[in-house]
Amino acid sequence: MPREENRKVTDLGTLKALAHPLRMKLYRLLFVAETATASHLAEQVDEAVSLVSYHLRKLAEHGLIEAAEPRSGDARERWWQPASDGVSIRDEDFRDAPEKVTAHLAASRLFLEQRVEMYRTYLDERLHWGREWNDAAFDSESLLRLTAAELAELKKDVHDLLTKYDEQGRAREAAGDTEGREHVALHAYAFPFRV
Repeated sequence: MPREENRKVTDLGTLKALAHPLRMKLYRLLFVAETATASHLAEQVDEAVSLVSYHLRKLAEHGLIEAAEPRSGDARERWWQPASDGVSIRDEDFRDAPEKVTAHLAASRLFLEQRVEMYRTYLDERLHWGREWNDAAFDSESLLRLTAAELAELKKDVHDLLTKYDEQGRAREAAGDTEGREHVALHAYAFPFRV
């Protein structure tokens, strides 16, 4: 069965399922690995296999992950994969009730905390990546004067650019160009503020 291109999360139950700290870590690790077992993931998060299995089943109940083709002859191993090529969670889908607003805010804060932790880990390990990766990596802050419409246009342009590089990298990797290829996280936030 072909995977969804990008799963739009619009219901509170799915949002709450994903917005659990361990589940989000597991989802992200599974997304990067493409397929894995609870045992593989448990090693990476330093948790019991039974606990990881429980959380994987919760993610599967909400259609965020699904069973994958076995990668070994061990019939006891259950393999998992993301059910889509990503998820999107929009504020506009969680505005119509106080419980939804609260859940969306809590989820957004969790995702931010985990992204910050990813970047802190990179900073702590920066010396181990070598000059080429450190020269290529970047962080920046731009303080712009835009209208909401201009910000929406910027968001679309950034999304289109990221899609281009993602598709290009995946195609090259599929063609055998794997030398020096690593996972790269790009976190971008654009939001209004007043001083």
